[in-house]
Amino acid sequence: MHTFKNNVKTAFLMGAMFGLVLLVGSMWGKSGLIMAAVFGGAMNVFAWFFSDKLAIAAMQAREVDAATAPDLHAMVDRLRQRAGLPMPKVYICPHDAPNAFATGRSPSKAAVAVTQGLLRLMDERELEGVIAHELAHIKHRDTLTSCIAATIAGTLATVAQMFMFFGGGGNRENANPLLGILTMIIAAVGAALIQAMISRTREFAADAEGAMIAGTPVGLAGALNKLDMFSRRIPLVQPNPAANNLFIVEPFGGGSLRNIFATHPPVEARIAALERLWQNLEARGR
Repeated sequence: MHTFKNNVKTAFLMGAMFGLVLLVGSMWGKSGLIMAAVFGGAMNVFAWFFSDKLAIAAMQAREVDAATAPDLHAMVDRLRQRAGLPMPKVYICPHDAPNAFATGRSPSKAAVAVTQGLLRLMDERELEGVIAHELAHIKHRDTLTSCIAATIAGTLATVAQMFMFFGGGGNRENANPLLGILTMIIAAVGAALIQAMISRTREFAADAEGAMIAGTPVGLAGALNKLDMFSRRIPLVQPNPAANNLFIVEPFGGGSLRNIFATHPPVEARIAALERLWQNLEARGR
């Protein structure tokens, strides 16, 4: 069911991006519409095949294996077997901010990445909870939707800046600054709305599935509590804020308006849901 929903969501997001690009291009007449159609189609193809690679590259992640990171690699291998998944690639990102993400357009092409800050902060049970959560995203095929949304949002933000710079298209003498501003607003708001379309419920679902993979919700609940505190103290430095939806908790590097289009539910709500899950599991075990 999760797979079907996310496939539909992916198609909807790609269609929404294409429609938004056409809308913006139409402001420049027929030639602008044609250029927008070519650009939108190319962006859809690019996002489908390369969005995961962009996410890995943006975080300067290096791939590790059983020889270079034996404990982490063995943990991922053990948990992915419980989840019934093929072995994903494993990456470590050179960032002090504690965080993690999963990427890949399918379970067979998936990757799990953690920051050095996460490895230093978490104990073994908490790290298991984080890895299990990311594997749950892979199992539910959330990763394709998230990567495409991040790529689309980042591209639209860039296009907005370009159109603003050129003042509405055409040569600089005939530039229309009002049209440029309008284009910037449409593209920027569209990018934010696409991010908002990534349902917050996917995090609750991944938390619950991750708890089942790890065998207990306790580790993930403890990890989320630490991540909430330390992410505020050590914001994640990344070149593309549009990719915030990829991470286990939303990086806290944004401005005061970040909550308006937040891609994650409040950590307190996620921990409360895990506590209810733990209580239910305990009640069943009695």
